[in-house]
Amino acid sequence: MTGRKDKTTWKIIRLIKPYLHYLILSLVFAVISVALTLYAPILTGNAIDYIIGIGQVDFDSVFYILKILTAVVFLTSAAQWMMNLCNNTITYRVVKDVRTRAFAQLQVLPLKYIDSHQYGETISRIITDVEQFSDGLLMGFTQLFTGVVTIVGTLVFMLSINVNISLVVILITPLSLFVASFIAKRTYMMFKAQSEARAEMTSLVDEMVGNQKVVQAFGYGDKALERFDEINKKLQEVSLKAIFFSSITNPSTRFVNGLVYTGVGIVGAFTAMGGAISVGQLSCFLSYANQYTKPFNEISSVVTELQNAFACAKRVFDFIEETPEIPDAGDAEIMEQADGSLRLEDVSFSYKKDVTLLEHLKLDVKPGQKIAIVGPTGCGKTTLINLLMRFYDVDAGQIILSGHDIREVTRDSLRANYGMVLQDTWLKSGTVAENIAYGRPDTPREDIIAAAKAAHAHSFIKRMKDGYDTEIQEEGGNLSQGQKQLLCIARVMLNLPPMLILDEATSSIDTRTEIKVQEAFQRMMEGRTSFIVAHRLSTIRTADVILVMKDGNIIEQGSHEELLEKGGFYQRLYESQFAH
Repeated sequence: MTGRKDKTTWKIIRLIKPYLHYLILSLVFAVISVALTLYAPILTGNAIDYIIGIGQVDFDSVFYILKILTAVVFLTSAAQWMMNLCNNTITYRVVKDVRTRAFAQLQVLPLKYIDSHQYGETISRIITDVEQFSDGLLMGFTQLFTGVVTIVGTLVFMLSINVNISLVVILITPLSLFVASFIAKRTYMMFKAQSEARAEMTSLVDEMVGNQKVVQAFGYGDKALERFDEINKKLQEVSLKAIFFSSITNPSTRFVNGLVYTGVGIVGAFTAMGGAISVGQLSCFLSYANQYTKPFNEISSVVTELQNAFACAKRVFDFIEETPEIPDAGDAEIMEQADGSLRLEDVSFSYKKDVTLLEHLKLDVKPGQKIAIVGPTGCGKTTLINLLMRFYDVDAGQIILSGHDIREVTRDSLRANYGMVLQDTWLKSGTVAENIAYGRPDTPREDIIAAAKAAHAHSFIKRMKDGYDTEIQEEGGNLSQGQKQLLCIARVMLNLPPMLILDEATSSIDTRTEIKVQEAFQRMMEGRTSFIVAHRLSTIRTADVILVMKDGNIIEQGSHEELLEKGGFYQRLYESQFAH
């Protein structure tokens, strides 16, 4: 555990390094603030010594000291303000860098990672864990520095007044450090478990909120509540353990601090009675004893917060250090407009090494052909599309597009040659026009309208409150499923790349609109290589080649008429849909 924490510490130090000048400034202001704070009791002690008794007060000297004390208080406040400013700057810039790196990592992570982790858990790492890390880091800078400087400074001032009384403080101090260390070691794993349980809860809430209609439709509410209660109970248990240990830190160190103050008071009183120090110096010493012990309470609280911050930081760093998508080769070419020819040469792929999916696929697609992909659920249709787009890399074999192995061209240029309309629609928060022009944000409004008309989306857009400037809620919450799909179709209509992928693109559209959209698709597919994933076989009768997939293999291919004549698996699929 200690080794992992040390690695996390070094990673945090590397993050802070660019802001070293702010750190140095913060330390300088911390020293100034502490020095002035420690100088104030000396002034107070001197003032007490000028008050000898009734009628024996040196008012001139007392007022002079009060003037200096006022200046000291003002300068201390200014130094503390500047120190806090530096600390805030360091903390929020470091956190900004971490968030930026985490979000940038999200963009380069392979789909394998996204598909194998709950969305809520990933969100928790980028938002909640970074926030917790920020809080701990800020408290660390603000209180840890001043606490350490106060302890060192106080010892120096106390030693300058009387060595014997200072030894009392020095001898009792290690007990406070031992208590804080003992508790801190036991809180790290508990805060780590708390962070993981919190992420699990975030994931469940995200899942339930995003699918509330399905939850209610299937009466899953009670079961969801049971799952929530189970996670909530686990979070409660680990939180209570973490909070229990963290909460006993302060009382424990306060008890030790009380011993320090008592020891100084007793030894100091006897020393003053012996004439070795004045009453004013004893007053000064007691003030120092109080100031000396106070940082231990703060540091013990900071150590507890830092355990939580370190636990959260480790989760964030683990995410940032996940193996990214294999980068484009250094000599990768930028593919200009593809000619639409495509070959699969002995392609094999599986998501898990021990579970085979696609094996030894062979396919030769000529420019402009319409290729339909059909087959039962789980046969590998969507997987094949993922490989064509290089969302996943093949395990064996090659995919050749326009004479290039797709692993030898940049992903961006490869994907720019495809237009995708998927069954699962996705819209960003923004206006209707911004969503249609998602890939080309500088597109003139007339081109956006033309694309919407081609997708038969123009009429419903015009009926909306602000037309093309209507704000779409998160994930298109204020649109029907069919309207969202029409906007996604319009997005592709606007770009019209040389190759198209239509994955159940009209599954959420009414029959009348589907006929119109299919006509638009036919115009759009003219001269373009198109891959059409379909469950409804009526939509792919005009395809040049139909690939029939089963258990990860292409078991039949040919035109609609050819496959019916073969009387094989395709014929059985077709008859199952149109049997009366």
